[in-house]
Amino acid sequence: MTDQAIAGRRLQARDNKLSDEMFITALVAGAAIVLFLLASMLVPNFFQFQNVVNLVTNNWSVIALGVGVTFLLVSGNFDLSVGGIVALSGVMAVWFAQASDGTNPLSTGWGLPAWLAMMGALLCAVMIGALNALFVVVLRVPSIIVTLGTMMLARGIAQVVTQGSQRNTNLPSDFGALGNMTMFGTSIKLPVVLMAALILIAVFVERKTVFGRLTYLIGANPVASRLSGVDNARHVVNLYLFSSLVAGGVGILLASEFKSGFSNRGTLMEFDALVISLLGGVAIAGGFGSVIGMFFGAIVLATVTSAATGLVLSPDWQFTLKAIAVFIAIMAQTWALARRHSS
Repeated sequence: MTDQAIAGRRLQARDNKLSDEMFITALVAGAAIVLFLLASMLVPNFFQFQNVVNLVTNNWSVIALGVGVTFLLVSGNFDLSVGGIVALSGVMAVWFAQASDGTNPLSTGWGLPAWLAMMGALLCAVMIGALNALFVVVLRVPSIIVTLGTMMLARGIAQVVTQGSQRNTNLPSDFGALGNMTMFGTSIKLPVVLMAALILIAVFVERKTVFGRLTYLIGANPVASRLSGVDNARHVVNLYLFSSLVAGGVGILLASEFKSGFSNRGTLMEFDALVISLLGGVAIAGGFGSVIGMFFGAIVLATVTSAATGLVLSPDWQFTLKAIAVFIAIMAQTWALARRHSS
């Protein structure tokens, strides 16, 4: 066989392979299945269909946050402000909706209709996203520093409004409707359905639109994208606004579900959103990853957490298991990609 024929066969074999992103996604999905089966052997009554459903429904908020975080990571940027935005938007929604004739400061609000209060809270969330964009895009401050700062700013405002506690009284009767509405005659709540819709839309945008392709291009090579006529700054601004909008929606839905604005709600959610993105194969340097991979990363993390709870491990050990899972996942992905490219 000639050298040209051998080279041709190698090229054809490479073309027939899955893309690296699909390969990593399949790897993470496989890991999720293996972990679930392993947990089923270790934890009594774990192997049940309801447990599979619970892995998604109990983690809808982190998965939703992971969508915005994933898009930004793919573009080469961080967003660690989402947990603070969850707290801020929930607190502001409650404060805006509380009646103005309360008996104490924590039961006194603006007296707005529930829908208008939620719109106002969403605007507050987007303002944090705009602040992120201002510092990252215009002032060129590293995104990890900016979003850590805005995360503390958002949570600090929530602490001031709640006086370090929570607001949960003097609310209109329809405030809790959105977060507790069930769908399709089942126990599945509206927030879970909205999360699923968000995942589907995000996958479509990621795979089938110019916006999604540009996100990958900016993350992989921002200089080349700029020389190609792409407005990198505007694109990243839109991504930060989108991420803050999602985080604001999550905070409002959680506030509606529990009928309270709690300043510590969303604590560490920003790190969980980052972790599930990394578990799903998103490159921290940008230009690589997928929303579907992030989703399976969330299932991996949820399985580890649920199994640890079932084994009655202390919270300290649960954090340790999460850390071990992240290290193993990232090393396994790196090793698998290296083997794949060397073959």
